[in-house]
Amino acid sequence: MYLEHFGLNASPFSLTPDTRSFFGVRSHVDAINTCVSAMEMGEGLVKVTGEVGTGKTMVCRLLVKALSMSFTLVFLPNPANTVASLHRMIADELSIDSDLPSDKLLSAIQRAAIDAAYQGKRVVILCDEAQTLPDDVLEAIRLLGNLETEQHKLIQLIMLGQPELDERLSQHNMRQLLQRISFSAQLEPLTFAEASAYIDHRLKEQGASRRLFSVWTKRRIWVASHGIPRLVHQLCHKALLLSYGKGQRKVSSHAVRLAIKDTPLAKQHTALHALWG
Repeated sequence: MYLEHFGLNASPFSLTPDTRSFFGVRSHVDAINTCVSAMEMGEGLVKVTGEVGTGKTMVCRLLVKALSMSFTLVFLPNPANTVASLHRMIADELSIDSDLPSDKLLSAIQRAAIDAAYQGKRVVILCDEAQTLPDDVLEAIRLLGNLETEQHKLIQLIMLGQPELDERLSQHNMRQLLQRISFSAQLEPLTFAEASAYIDHRLKEQGASRRLFSVWTKRRIWVASHGIPRLVHQLCHKALLLSYGKGQRKVSSHAVRLAIKDTPLAKQHTALHALWG
């Protein structure tokens, strides 16, 4: 591929989130700090939302690393379709007997949470793709948050989802769950300054010894991507590939234009539009 041509050690714009490559843009850092602080304070429920491609998976993985030492972490990367499957997934993460009948799981989860609290590592459930959960599963999550002693919550929860989660929670039948949310955070698209620094960071991390993207090509990529990191990755990867195919040592404006044209979700724009953002 183009790695040797550009002097890179590995692909700088892989779509697989790698916490070692984390670049701390403001909204991501704020979301992580909000969740960690809320869990340390014993808050019951925190919500993090962000558009597709804004980095929820990366934030999720960083939260797993940040919380796993101090808490008994239950990570649910895939949404549950039923209350029974939710309880079974939580029970599996807490190493509860897999042969236990479904109607006994909630009591077993409560006992496991009490044991964890006695050991000084309260249970935190990290639920990704929460916008896809059925109403009865969201209600079951609310009820899990009711498990508590006189001093603190036995189970704390972090829900991550797309903006549709906010729409779901705004419905009248979700008002009880909405009232339980202590803190919220939102992952925002990158500003131009963030996108520019992010591209440079990814390249430098993989061994780039010179600037491969000019300020102008990075601006075209930022406008086309709407500041969405996943689209930034796609456009940069395609632009590098196209420039490599032409034998160029830097990414050309022509390669960026072709990359934008080849990416369905990219914003097609003129140079004047890019100048004004």
